[in-house]
Amino acid sequence: MTPAGAPFSGEEPLPAPGAFDAHAHMDIMGLPVDGVLAAARAAGIGRVVNVGCDLPSSHWSVSTAAEYADAYATVAIHPNETLLAPGGRPPGDPPHGGRLAPHTPSEVLAEIESMASDPKVVAIGETGLDYYRDWSPREVQREWFRAHIAIAKRTGKTLMIHDREAHEDILTILADEGPWPPYSVIFHCFSGDARMAARCAAAGYVMSFAGNITFKNAAPLRAAVEAAPPELILAETDAPYLTPVPHRGKPNSPAMTAYTIRALAALKNMPVADLCAHLQSTGTRVFHW
Repeated sequence: MTPAGAPFSGEEPLPAPGAFDAHAHMDIMGLPVDGVLAAARAAGIGRVVNVGCDLPSSHWSVSTAAEYADAYATVAIHPNETLLAPGGRPPGDPPHGGRLAPHTPSEVLAEIESMASDPKVVAIGETGLDYYRDWSPREVQREWFRAHIAIAKRTGKTLMIHDREAHEDILTILADEGPWPPYSVIFHCFSGDARMAARCAAAGYVMSFAGNITFKNAAPLRAAVEAAPPELILAETDAPYLTPVPHRGKPNSPAMTAYTIRALAALKNMPVADLCAHLQSTGTRVFHW
């Protein structure tokens, strides 16, 4: 264990140039941020992108990025949080509490766009479609997704996508709203197969892989990694979720990105240091840090 109880990767730190966690939720980890970031640095993870899912978590991400040099922020309303949009049902039990009230949708989106002007906000996300939980009507989700796309285009920020069992609608909307400059779209926690990875690569979309590539039942996801060009790959934790093997079942932490990176390197038949160099180059292009 490392400072403040944050888990370390359990191995030697990543070789130079190291890497970063492209998607985490430190606000719900329940650990001091300084300890989480220290553990990440000890594992060779030099930056952490903390992701907004509603107004409170977006504000938290922005304020934390202002306080810590190696923390960055994204801002958005998660598709499962769009319950109070026109046509949406009353809040049920969404993962972040359905905290849009008492704002109107236009006020919420204006606040997201205002936060996006902060220089340490590196993406608009996570936004997209979730047809697995369906906690918000699909048409409402699509409306909010397009609204976030408009914010990303106006602010010049990268679009960070949540795509759960919604591949075709996501790809259709992206095509409708294109063209997209290179390195301006990320599929967070990529969940497609090799064919989906090839389609994303052809469009120039970046695919961010999480610890679930190490799960026994994830053969299609590992095939997607093999199909994805190294220059279009990122690594993330989605902490505290999706903890990689051998720590599956325990809370995830940005330090654990090291496990996923080693798994990615093995699947790509690349030295870990070479993959880290690709990740750093892609991160600079995507997040402009």
